[in-house]
Amino acid sequence: MAKISVIVPVYNTANYIERCLDSLINQTIKNEIEIIIINDGSTDKSEEVIQNYIERQEQKELIKYFSKSNEGIAKTRNFGIEKANCNYILFVDSDDYIDTKLVEKLMPYINKNIDLIKFKLQRVNSQGAVIEKVTGPVFDELIGEEAFSKMYSQDILLDSPCVYIMKKELFEKNNFKFKQTYHEDFGLIPLILLTAKSVVSTDYYLYYYVQVENSITRNDDYQKTVQKMQDCLAHYDNMINIIEKINIGKRAKEDVKIYYTNAILLKLKELNKEERKYYEKQIRKRKIPKNIKVRNLKQLIKRIVLQINIELYLKMK
Repeated sequence: MAKISVIVPVYNTANYIERCLDSLINQTIKNEIEIIIINDGSTDKSEEVIQNYIERQEQKELIKYFSKSNEGIAKTRNFGIEKANCNYILFVDSDDYIDTKLVEKLMPYINKNIDLIKFKLQRVNSQGAVIEKVTGPVFDELIGEEAFSKMYSQDILLDSPCVYIMKKELFEKNNFKFKQTYHEDFGLIPLILLTAKSVVSTDYYLYYYVQVENSITRNDDYQKTVQKMQDCLAHYDNMINIIEKINIGKRAKEDVKIYYTNAILLKLKELNKEERKYYEKQIRKRKIPKNIKVRNLKQLIKRIVLQINIELYLKMK
């Protein structure tokens, strides 16, 4: 039986989906994956492109195709998890693609039964030219709480689920689901990480994140920036509720609160003066400044400034 279910949500990416699927079907180890393609109500030629692609493949049995009405990427990922038959899950956005050796390079960790395996991404343009290599911590096997702390300590914001291979049971045991917001990744990935029994972070650059104009997840419209701020606060409220239910230590609870706090404050900087005042009140209402723990002199200064004047604190960031 294959070990990895690759979930590919598709929405209006007719010009890119073949490159994405090529990177999956041409893996150097093919018998360990199933490819789950979900057309989320595309209105372009994505359906036609996918059907033609499947018909041309010799190994059609690797591909499972579903088509449904448009619900957004979060619900589409959840749909894919429900359809997955393998122990591990990999998410690939349909306008991106992966290295053809991804499975080969990461299979040793899967064979060791690691819960969550992280790899790195490169930002590329539509022609595949590298724009940026995203760095981050590299470490051997750690429990989830230690892994979170290591990532957090280097000021690395946890990123897309597309740079992790995760056990399906992490979703099932904890009833985790992606929520349809602009920051569904930010809201869920830290919680998945904290509940993992074993985590590895590799130095392999295996994911190609294509910067495409007008992509749903990459649009810079200001109203969406405001909505992202609101979503961050909603995810914060959800996190506060969840961490009281899952079995993690005091230090891990403190670290995850700080992580969410920093993400909220970074988003606050993107707002104009009027919206910023409103959300400063929301932040104070939740007593979020108290999340900055005093473990050294720098943190003491930051906490004092944050409690007195959020505007001044943002200028220090």
